[in-house]
Amino acid sequence: MKKHIILFLAGISVLFMANCTPEKQQSNSEISGELVIFHAGSLSGPLHEIADSFNVHYPDVNIKLEASGSVDAARKITDLDREADIMASADYKVIEELLIPEFTSWLIKFASNELALVFNEKSRYASKINQDNWPEILLRKDVSYGRSDPNSDPCGYRSVIAIKLAKKYYKKNQFAEKLLNKNKNFIRPKETDLLALLETNALDYIFLYRSVAEQHELKYLSLPDSINLGSPQLKKYYSTISTEISGKTPNEKITIKGEPMVYGITQLNDAPNPSVAKVFMHFVLSQDKGLKIMENNGQSSVVPAKQTKYESIPKDFKQYVRPEN
Repeated sequence: MKKHIILFLAGISVLFMANCTPEKQQSNSEISGELVIFHAGSLSGPLHEIADSFNVHYPDVNIKLEASGSVDAARKITDLDREADIMASADYKVIEELLIPEFTSWLIKFASNELALVFNEKSRYASKINQDNWPEILLRKDVSYGRSDPNSDPCGYRSVIAIKLAKKYYKKNQFAEKLLNKNKNFIRPKETDLLALLETNALDYIFLYRSVAEQHELKYLSLPDSINLGSPQLKKYYSTISTEISGKTPNEKITIKGEPMVYGITQLNDAPNPSVAKVFMHFVLSQDKGLKIMENNGQSSVVPAKQTKYESIPKDFKQYVRPEN
């Protein structure tokens, strides 16, 4: 009898420990109020799905999602003194360069992506374009293409780097210079702003994340791995190319080196609703919840990713990262 009681108590203890995850330290009714999230435009689709799924568990939370280019999202915090609980960037380095250490002390790398050349059935030369001839087609006078603003959006400076990598890959002198000076009137603040121009046939092609193309069921040309910034194995090769964007002050410039695409997320120091922000962060970073939704939207998880400042990560978020060494 005594043995049965001990086993019973042990079972209760295991169940109790299993339910003491960071998300369950509060009851659902205590998790309420407004949650403000500034995020990259390319995260609009998956974050709306994640927010809907979160609200099934926590219906008393009013989630406000505000999309923009990631650099612009950071500047809402640094320059405009806008309040937000969470910032999710298409490039973790935006958080690292613009928000740490004043506005947050840590970040989690959580998803990946790659650059693609997106078009539709009415785009000029849509039936002929391929991995070998796309540089030549984009330079044609009767073809128009669009990209996002490098000073506002990671997709913008990644497009510049990809174009420079294409010059190197195809050994085409002056290709990057010519293409970067072409169709400047079609540069937009964030990559998703280009979708309407493509849909109305104002543009033939746009540089866009593959995940966004797939979410919108658009045609796209996969670029070679040496160009698309999607291969971790080519990190050293990508880093041979760089570009400059505006820094924290009007006269400051930040040099951006090419590297594999990695998204970052953080909870801000002055989050108005920190307890709910923490629960939402765990929800996003859980393999069977937020990361599963990200995967379904074409963005692979990189959790747990190596972290250079591992010691800065809060204790209950260390499960999502690993030390650099």
